[in-house]
Amino acid sequence: MNEPAAVETPQIDYLLHEPARLRLLALLSVVKRIDFTYLLKLSGLSRGNLSVQMTRLSDAEMISINKSFRGNRPRTVYQLTAKGTKALRTYKRNMTAILKALPD
Repeated sequence: MNEPAAVETPQIDYLLHEPARLRLLALLSVVKRIDFTYLLKLSGLSRGNLSVQMTRLSDAEMISINKSFRGNRPRTVYQLTAKGTKALRTYKRNMTAILKALPD
């Protein structure tokens, strides 16, 4: 019996692969910037989970966070960085290659 040929597959970036972070990066990739309240509504995440995920992405320099006040109310705005855009494109390319390697 012949063994199947080994297929080299790209590495998966597990920072991006986590579903909540991937969803957030996908949302950020289609807007120039977005504030916490609107992102909270679009993502369907809890306030705590959104905050934790955005901190992780910020620590990895995938997003930038701008905190300010509008009147007396705090406002947090997020934006995808060039590093985040590149990482998301690489993730998409790698996942596409992995999926193409699967048998039909």
